[in-house]
Amino acid sequence: MEENKEAKRPEGAAEAASAEGDAGAGRPDGAQGTPAADAQPAKGKRSLSLNVVSNKEHRGFGAGTIDLSRVSSVIIDGGEAYIDNGAMHAKSKVEKGIKFSPDKANVPNGRPVWIVWVAVDRDEEGSFYAGATACPMLVDTEARRGWKILAQHVNNLDYAIKRRFVLDELSPEEKAVLRELLISHNAEWWEHSPQALKDHLAE
Repeated sequence: MEENKEAKRPEGAAEAASAEGDAGAGRPDGAQGTPAADAQPAKGKRSLSLNVVSNKEHRGFGAGTIDLSRVSSVIIDGGEAYIDNGAMHAKSKVEKGIKFSPDKANVPNGRPVWIVWVAVDRDEEGSFYAGATACPMLVDTEARRGWKILAQHVNNLDYAIKRRFVLDELSPEEKAVLRELLISHNAEWWEHSPQALKDHLAE
């Protein structure tokens, strides 16, 4: 008689195979039921600001630098200006954990905070700050409440992409810290920037 060549399954293998078969029931032939595939989010659920900027991945965001080909965000808060690209998705440090409302009356003790969208462009002479637009917010960190007008933020983001400057509402002190940040980030970009930006942020 010939030997039974079928390999003996380890104990529990039959049960695992049976469970795997049950899990795959109902899938189309050839479908791969991997966790990564099953966990993919449905398309069309990206935020509006993300779609306005680009349909590509934001590989340059969140690194604390202004990306050459995109718009980045600067936060002005308490006399300090710093780059925080989390604002591209409403997830900057100052926005985290805050419930925003379009009604200022809901934030009577909010402090003024600005998001400034900064666009960098490049020509034959090099890179420069091509657009900058400021958007106001009120933030009450203790009450975890805030105020902002989403439509204004989206519109100003679009203006920055279109190489416009909307900075008139900033106070002289706020303009000064923004100017210092842009210069310290890259003095050559500042020197090569349009005179309109320098006039907006003049001392």
